Amino acid sequence: MNVRRFFRTPKGQLVIILSVLTGTAAMGEGVALVAPGLCGAMAAAMLLDAPLLRWRHKRWVFPDGALITGMIVAAILSPHEPWYIAAVTAGVGVISKYLFRVGKANIFNPAAFGLVATFYVFDSGQSWWGALPEMATPWLLLLVVTGAFITWKVNKAPIALGFLGSYYLLITITAFAFNPAHVAELYRAPDLHAALYFALFMVTDPPTSPPRDRDQLIYGTGVGVVAYAAFMWIGAAYWLLAGMLVANALDTFRRVRRRPLTA
Repeated sequence: MNVRRFFRTPKGQLVIILSVLTGTAAMGEGVALVAPGLCGAMAAAMLLDAPLLRWRHKRWVFPDGALITGMIVAAILSPHEPWYIAAVTAGVGVISKYLFRVGKANIFNPAAFGLVATFYVFDSGQSWWGALPEMATPWLLLLVVTGAFITWKVNKAPIALGFLGSYYLLITITAFAFNPAHVAELYRAPDLHAALYFALFMVTDPPTSPPRDRDQLIYGTGVGVVAYAAFMWIGAAYWLLAGMLVANALDTFRRVRRRPLTA
């Protein structure tokens, strides 16, 4: 792989941005605290994906997608969880890419699938520390600017806007019409930071989201509606991730109906 060429691609630039965000967030959480889970998640994901990519492509390929999955998984899990939970979670996410497919496309976002699946095994906590919730408020600008840049690079702005618009519209309606105390936390750290990180770095995942603007807006809006519903009626720690996994499944169904995919 040409390293310079890789870092000019959106995926390479995403690796750089996630590295900057993760390094900055580690200053707030403590490097010694976050390092085991971060290293464990990245190593497990890449070591598992590398031979699978070799089998599929008949040559060795750098597992950049697994690297990103490991970084995101570690950034969402609580750093107080044992390192092996992050490693297993990232590994489950990587495996899901090969187990759940329609044609040449994987159905679910790997990081989201791994986090939700292993939640029921380990009852793992999610702090979204990689979204900078422990840093001073001005650091939120770094999250927004870098996230907006990569969202623009992958042409997924309608998804991010659709999600944030529908999600916070429903939350605001709930605050005015019912009990504001029930949703007040969603406007503050760490939940606000989590929603922004989720909107800019996860919902916009190119392999598991639609390419057309109209479909993107519908998809992003759907993620917001389902995430809101999951928060209100289930209250599980993974309400944001649940919104995306449901939207992943529904979008796959839409694509299959519109144009059946072949392997």
